[in-house]
Amino acid sequence: MDFYELISKRESIRDYDLSNPVSDDVLNRILEAGRLAPSAANRQPWTFVLVSSPEKLKEVGMCYHKDWFKQAPHILVIVGDKSKSWVRGYDGFNSIETDLAIAMDHIILAAENEGVGTCWIIAYDYEKLANTIGLKEDEVIFCITPLGYQHEGFKKRGNKIRKPLNKIVRRI
Repeated sequence: MDFYELISKRESIRDYDLSNPVSDDVLNRILEAGRLAPSAANRQPWTFVLVSSPEKLKEVGMCYHKDWFKQAPHILVIVGDKSKSWVRGYDGFNSIETDLAIAMDHIILAAENEGVGTCWIIAYDYEKLANTIGLKEDEVIFCITPLGYQHEGFKKRGNKIRKPLNKIVRRI
């Protein structure tokens, strides 16, 4: 699939088939895309926590309230270490969120390329999730996404609504 077709067809999926896990080969290609993402000063301050065991999936499922989330065979938690990310000297800006957003974007686009559904989630019980995954002292959770195949017969909406370029680009 052409890159522009890929980004135009990608959408958040809220329908997963728990009985159809993603193979390790496919998961590794998706995770590799995140590993290859650029980061400020090439610090790579991320850890990708892949939850696949039934016990941990049940625990992580309690961190987000939607039933469809609990049907995914894998949950990926994007974690960063603020002490390892680049900090701009003159104002103290820490690049952690930018770096993790780029890694997550690479991951969800790679998943789309593999036919694996994702849904970028930031509304979860942070403390419960931190305890469940064993978050370390300097780490922060940036976002989570289910990873899985949709139920047979699932159809994407295909109605991605975006502002036109002339409303979002300022040329000077």
